[in-house]
Amino acid sequence: MTDSIMSKAATMEIPINSNGDSRTLGEDDGLEQDLQQVMVSGPNLNETSIVSGGYGGTTEGIIPTSSIKDLRMKCKGVNVAPSQSAASRIASQSDDYPGIPGSSMHHSSSSSAMAEEATRGVAVEKFDMMKKWSMNTYKCTKQMISERFGRGSRTVDLELEAQIEVLRDTKRKYENVLRLARALTNHFYSMVQTQHALGDTFADLSQKSPELRDEFGYNAETQKLLCKNGETLLGAINFFVSSINTLVNKTMEDTLMTIKMYENARLEYDAYRADLEELNMGPRDAVTMARIDAAQQQYQVQKDKYERLRSDVTIKLKFLEENKVKVMHKQLLLFHNAISAYFAGNQQQLEQTLKQFNIKLKPPGDDKPSWLEEQ
Repeated sequence: MTDSIMSKAATMEIPINSNGDSRTLGEDDGLEQDLQQVMVSGPNLNETSIVSGGYGGTTEGIIPTSSIKDLRMKCKGVNVAPSQSAASRIASQSDDYPGIPGSSMHHSSSSSAMAEEATRGVAVEKFDMMKKWSMNTYKCTKQMISERFGRGSRTVDLELEAQIEVLRDTKRKYENVLRLARALTNHFYSMVQTQHALGDTFADLSQKSPELRDEFGYNAETQKLLCKNGETLLGAINFFVSSINTLVNKTMEDTLMTIKMYENARLEYDAYRADLEELNMGPRDAVTMARIDAAQQQYQVQKDKYERLRSDVTIKLKFLEENKVKVMHKQLLLFHNAISAYFAGNQQQLEQTLKQFNIKLKPPGDDKPSWLEEQ
């Protein structure tokens, strides 16, 4: 009997998914169909699970294979979109903890986008400025070379050009007057210092030489008087030099700077005028007409700039001439009267000349620093 029972147990079929429990025939047929589907298309890892515990363990040890798949994809550098439940959980955590980085992700991304857009705008603006400057430089250089070799035409205002040339020649001559007046001041200052030292020496000898006391005394007084008149004349000459320096290096130089701007505008005007004339001589297709319209606008801008600066130069030349005549009339009269009174020995007339032109002399030793400044 025991043998029959063992033989029967050996011939019994136990289903592979029963875990020791017998099932119905319908369930076995369904299991067989599932096994055939797995053999054909492979297992669906998103729906299966792996038991981490032992056989027959609880559900707490079950790890979804979808999580393993996501972990494997992240290790390979692939971004896996979170599920809807995970996204809602992250959003709720961001709301509960506003200090975490996820709560300010949208704000930081928008700020970086705005900064990037501003940087791109600045770069585009600088590129446009560089492009415009390059084209303008090319046109002006081409026009300058054409004028130098006599191939291109230039706009000439004969009357204005003559006035500009007269101004430049006048400035060169006045610079020469200024150089000579400064040399005269330096030499005369040295002579006055020598007279002052000579007068002190005569006065000392007058005290130590009784037999020549009167003679040394007369010469000492004369040198002191000449020294005083020389300092007065130096005040007049310094005023003359200062006024000429202002006229030459400020007033005339300012006008010449405006003239330089006018000449640059004239060159640009002729360059764009020549470019427009060249385009008008070409074909009249759609592309050329667009270029002609753009060139016409640039030409008009340069023409307005040229005419405005030409008007400024004309006005400044007129005022400069009036100012020059007024200043030089006063300064030449001062120089003549002061020199004549000094060498005529007329001390009263020399002092009257300085009062006439409101020239105040510094008291002796005023240029020296005080004892407080020397400490």
